[in-house]
Amino acid sequence: MLPDIVDRFDRVVDDVVAPLRGRPLVDATAYAASALGDHGLVWFLTGVARGRRPGPRRATAIRAVVFSGVVTPMVNSTLKSLVGRGRPEHHEPRPLPVRIPSTASFPSGHTLAAWCAATLLAENDPLAASYYAMAGAISFSRLHVGLHHATDVVAGSLVGVALGLLGRVVLPVGGPTMRRMECVKASKR
Repeated sequence: MLPDIVDRFDRVVDDVVAPLRGRPLVDATAYAASALGDHGLVWFLTGVARGRRPGPRRATAIRAVVFSGVVTPMVNSTLKSLVGRGRPEHHEPRPLPVRIPSTASFPSGHTLAAWCAATLLAENDPLAASYYAMAGAISFSRLHVGLHHATDVVAGSLVGVALGLLGRVVLPVGGPTMRRMECVKASKR
């Protein structure tokens, strides 16, 4: 019963996304978002940019880069090895090059990392909506380029937000661990 519901949901979402494929602007945007989400690149760059000046934003940026860079790959690879779901079949040629992962499909690692980093960076930040918008764009991109089922993306976003919230609790900005991390970074300058 559950596999039928999952398959039906995946088909319905793919039927919604499919007509957008082949549209140059949508393709270019989705492929760019997918590439920026590869290995958390956009989040690392955002963290570096946000952490240029001392203060709470630096602490938030350090936490996001360190926590999401260490925790999300471990959680993602563990879930992928436990579930072992195959990637969707993609029959039409891809209009732009995209790296095709050799790992299992569930959950979407791009999505998991995006929502974890966005949740960590968004805390008390006026740019919070832009972080979540980027996470949403990366999530959509994984469907658009045909590398994930919709349920892979939904699971990745839910796990990512949960990890981001966990990171906020485990490494609170202003907490002793974050102050030590800031001191170490300041002493290396």
